[in-house]
Amino acid sequence: MTIKDQIESGNESQAKRELTGHITGTRKEWLAARRELLAAEKELTRRSDELARQRHELPWVRIEKEYQFETDEGSASLADLFRGRSQLLVYHFMFGPDYTAGCPACSAIADGFNGSAVHLANHDVMLWAVSRAPFAKLQEYERRMGWTFPWASSFGGEFNFDFDASFTEEQQREKGIEYNYQQEPPLAEIPSRSTPDGPATFAAMTGTDLATYTRERPGLSTFVLQDGVVYHTYSTYARGLDGLWGMYQWLDRAPQGRNEEGVWWLRHDEYGKQ
Repeated sequence: MTIKDQIESGNESQAKRELTGHITGTRKEWLAARRELLAAEKELTRRSDELARQRHELPWVRIEKEYQFETDEGSASLADLFRGRSQLLVYHFMFGPDYTAGCPACSAIADGFNGSAVHLANHDVMLWAVSRAPFAKLQEYERRMGWTFPWASSFGGEFNFDFDASFTEEQQREKGIEYNYQQEPPLAEIPSRSTPDGPATFAAMTGTDLATYTRERPGLSTFVLQDGVVYHTYSTYARGLDGLWGMYQWLDRAPQGRNEEGVWWLRHDEYGKQ
């Protein structure tokens, strides 16, 4: 039956679905469905608020090590990164010493940092990215991307390893990496990233092989400074970082959602150059 035949036979709804590829309806029907969805959205918001409360009630763990970083102001301790604030957010940006450029996924997330960092800094919170690449590499990439948020190098130190954002080759190939509070099998048996094409694609985009690329992982760790003592308060990884992807917050509200099959994004200065 053709679409015209369906309309003439009274099956207009089916005809419109075939034209648009999606259910259509009247404004009244849309409003009823939207109000039903609103109830679910409000419940999700309340649940999110409750999770935030539980997150803030986690016990604080005193930092005993003396971590050192290279910054635009020279050598700095973890306490120095607070820059007079009492709270510190550290994004573990995947940029290992052997990378030639930052991870494209981390780069997409970091594109939203400039605007947020200034507001956070004026609300007693410092936002930093920290990577293991030498500081000169970070500076060069930062200039390329046009970023101004604070970015520190932990090159040669244990910070990224201690907060489960970097791993040794021995861990990766013999023991298996423990990431996002779960144990992975050794890389020799199963690749370490979940998407089928993402690891190889991103490894090539960072100038590394798969094993080197996946020894760095994305994450967020938070700290508080009280009476001169730094405490670790929270860390999250993998899809726990979803809320930091500014573009996905928009896509989740777009008509076709994320609408993705594998890796589709590039660094923001690479579009149109393929």
